Amino acid sequence: MHHVQTLVYRVLRLAVIAAIFGFLRVAVAQNSSPSQNVGNQQVPAPQPDASKAPQAPPVQPLVERNLSALVLGPGDEVEVAVYGATDLSGHTRVSGDGNVSVPLVGYIHVAGLTSSEAEGAIEEKLRQNNILNDPQVSVFVKEYTSSGVSVVGEVVKPGTYTTLGPHRLFDVLQAAGGLTEKAANRAVISHRGSQDSNTVELSKDPAQMALSNVELQPGDTVVVPAAPIVYVLGEVTKPGGYVLGSSGGMTVLRVVAAAGGPTRDAALGNTKMLRRTPNGLQQLPVPLKNLLHAKTPDIPLEADDIIFVPNSRLKELLNAGALATALGTVALYRIP
Repeated sequence: MHHVQTLVYRVLRLAVIAAIFGFLRVAVAQNSSPSQNVGNQQVPAPQPDASKAPQAPPVQPLVERNLSALVLGPGDEVEVAVYGATDLSGHTRVSGDGNVSVPLVGYIHVAGLTSSEAEGAIEEKLRQNNILNDPQVSVFVKEYTSSGVSVVGEVVKPGTYTTLGPHRLFDVLQAAGGLTEKAANRAVISHRGSQDSNTVELSKDPAQMALSNVELQPGDTVVVPAAPIVYVLGEVTKPGGYVLGSSGGMTVLRVVAAAGGPTRDAALGNTKMLRRTPNGLQQLPVPLKNLLHAKTPDIPLEADDIIFVPNSRLKELLNAGALATALGTVALYRIP
């Protein structure tokens, strides 16, 4: 009996001790949890009132346009077709103020727009006016009159040429009939709306020709200037006008050599030069015999100078008026 009481007493003591430890663990857990939550809690950032915040403007899509893209301008001939609405379609020209007329819509400004941009502008107007819910418009340009390339100067057929299709420099010069006999070996290209211009050498070298065949932009102007010309008349093998090439440095000896030199009947000591001055033609002596024997420095020439080598049998030189009249019938030659 004594052993049973002792065993019961031990079991009760163990139960009491276990209950006390359980109570202490619950109390510690309850005290530590709030502190841990407070320590780890993150304070939320204040949220701005969306109704009071300024609204950013909508981002517009960036559309890049090719610099060589053709744009519409006054006088251009266009065909406007609205799918499923033949009464809204038609042929028209861009007016002087840059507008086209569309039935039930009125005038729409299209100057400065490409054909695809003009289609979008017309479709937007049709939607705004509640004429069509989902319009589909095509704009076909039959003729560009405002975006051509102007070619002036020493070409066979000066004028304005369309930039539809390939529009490189040599294409446009060929369309203008090519260069005249008086043309210089260069072309000056200026761009619409710009004060700048660039000069392109028109070389006969194949490698240089490839570099010179530059791309032209709508509205460009190509000027082919006249080359300086000097004339050699009288007793030379090939009398005529000589076009100075890009090498420059025209002199009396050089142009006489290009003319094949003097003939046997030439009176070298009586050679004269006529030069145009503000006061008219001026006659200057040319010591051609001394020049040919390197006894005097060569004489530089200016544009439109006339060298006359007389015949030794002539008693008098032709007068300036006769020489000027003869210039209209001389052949032209080019000095490279």
